[in-house]
Amino acid sequence: MSGRLRAAVVGAGGFTGKECLRLLAAHPGIEVAALLSARAAGPRGDSSGPGRMREPRIEDFDPSRIEGLDLVFLCAPHEVAADLAPELLERARCVIDLSAAHRLRDPGAYPEHYGFAHPHPELLEEAVLGLTEHARPNLPGARLVANPGCYVTAVCLPLLPLLDEGLCDPGSDLIADCKSGQSGAGKTSGPASHFAAVQEDFRAYAVGAHRHEPEIRQVLGRDRIYFTPHLLPVFRGILATIHLRPAPGRNADDLREALKTRYETEPFLEICAPGILPSLADVRRTNLCRIAVEAHGDRVVLVSVLDNLVKGAAGQAVQNANAVFGLPEDEGLPRPLPGLEGWT
Repeated sequence: MSGRLRAAVVGAGGFTGKECLRLLAAHPGIEVAALLSARAAGPRGDSSGPGRMREPRIEDFDPSRIEGLDLVFLCAPHEVAADLAPELLERARCVIDLSAAHRLRDPGAYPEHYGFAHPHPELLEEAVLGLTEHARPNLPGARLVANPGCYVTAVCLPLLPLLDEGLCDPGSDLIADCKSGQSGAGKTSGPASHFAAVQEDFRAYAVGAHRHEPEIRQVLGRDRIYFTPHLLPVFRGILATIHLRPAPGRNADDLREALKTRYETEPFLEICAPGILPSLADVRRTNLCRIAVEAHGDRVVLVSVLDNLVKGAAGQAVQNANAVFGLPEDEGLPRPLPGLEGWT
């Protein structure tokens, strides 16, 4: 490959779109050729003028601006992304979809969990679910990559190697107790997610009904996982606490060693030493996922932390783009400085 890849960000004004821009600004192999809204011409917030200087200048959606580009980061609402994807795929070499529009294999799950019938179900089979560390063989040359959800990434990165190695008791439940920063709800706030509702409060939500639970079950290939999300009064970050019963004869040390072995060469996965528990500050604004494994009676507790806007969204999208086009996988992606992991 000669020269830099040319990319568009569609939906560049949202949290994940802006995070893509932040990362791509430092990427030596990708240049941003177009910043587009996910909508055609119509009213939206002004991106210029007093008090708006930090907003990117975004054009109305125009498919001709995509023509001949290498890459599109699609940061649109789920239903909009499902509508736009075929046209984008006709004009660009690869689409990285940061919405949930192509994550679920069963088109019948979309009306139930997302409230719309999928307009292009044929793309669900083609899409590569981009949990990078586990999707790597399928990424080179992919046309459509479905970026996993942020909760899904935090839950599945610690669990997949343990399930693959048979280290979890197959007859017991997996309990995923997860907390997210407010940015996980998106840029358009609702009554339960604006600042006044979140500040100095903490709550569970969507118990038994969150959209990420079917995605988690699909990735893990297991139905007996129960996921409860909570909203933290912080802007970014996810902390997942996962309770499980190890397979007979196995303990926390065995599970920790299995994760260390599986992820020892991964640039963005760190397994904590015994007794060390990770925090959101460890991973803020990085593409790092940090995982701890601790014993709790006859059970094992996994603690997984990541930045929901980076490793849970834009960072993983850039990591997937690097893998699709044969670039160094860590190119353009931030890690904490040695010894300053908790510095903010």
